[in-house]
Amino acid sequence: MFAFGFCVDEQYLLPSLVAMESLAGTLPPAARREAAVRVLTLDLTRQHAATMADLAARVGFGSFDLAWVRPMRQALLVDDDYITITAYLRFQFTPAFVGRPYLIYVDADTLAVDDITPPLHTLGKYRLGLVADEFIPAVGRGLALPGLTADRPDLAGQPYYNSGMWWAPVELLATVRAGVGRVLTTQGRYIFHNDQDALNLWLLSSDAAHPVPGRFNTYELARFLDRSNWTRRYTTRNPHPGDLALLHFVGSQKPWLPTCPPTEHTRVYRTHLTATMRTLGRLGDLTLDAPRWGRR
Repeated sequence: MFAFGFCVDEQYLLPSLVAMESLAGTLPPAARREAAVRVLTLDLTRQHAATMADLAARVGFGSFDLAWVRPMRQALLVDDDYITITAYLRFQFTPAFVGRPYLIYVDADTLAVDDITPPLHTLGKYRLGLVADEFIPAVGRGLALPGLTADRPDLAGQPYYNSGMWWAPVELLATVRAGVGRVLTTQGRYIFHNDQDALNLWLLSSDAAHPVPGRFNTYELARFLDRSNWTRRYTTRNPHPGDLALLHFVGSQKPWLPTCPPTEHTRVYRTHLTATMRTLGRLGDLTLDAPRWGRR
């Protein structure tokens, strides 16, 4: 019925494998066998593509496919602190490649801790399921869409969504791709957060967004709070919510890096990373190494 979709480059190969392993753990075996995994990449080696396929089969997914593609020609990378042009591949999924009625797109820097498929049950045929961005919940806040509300004050306060998780009927994919390409061509001056700003510009004119509860794309906050209180300017949420379905490790402090603060959820992530590395060892791929974490 659905496929999990990833956009992966060599830099994010290992975390994408951890995300895949965590997704498998949230589904019963029968549902796992019915689910598919679809991967788009710019630069994965054939050996690493084979590793992804082997891991998908080992953890129980019934179908896997991977394709080497290029981003749309209009792709505009403005904020490139830790993001690459690979982010734009999320608009290149097609119904034929997905091969299922629904696509659940998942960023590689995520960890599933519960079933993330329920939003599919309420999704309309031409609606895109998305979670509001916790740091930029509305247009006119933060650095997103610079200059837009000055030109279009009527858009101030409209919802602004995180692009790291989608729930989409495949019939909508071509419409999303065309719409994003159009706004990149005509409204590129408003882009700062790359593909996420482009997607939100299209959503503002299409009214295609289907709001999804925050538990399905929850930011891991404790890493930031370990070093400063800057996130409190945007959210006062408890950094340890009890109803998580998916953790999203936004920002540059990724949990697989030795410099990341060892918070509760970072330690949970590293447990999954260790389990994934054991599986990769059994599969015979010795080209990937997990960082070594010190004690603090």
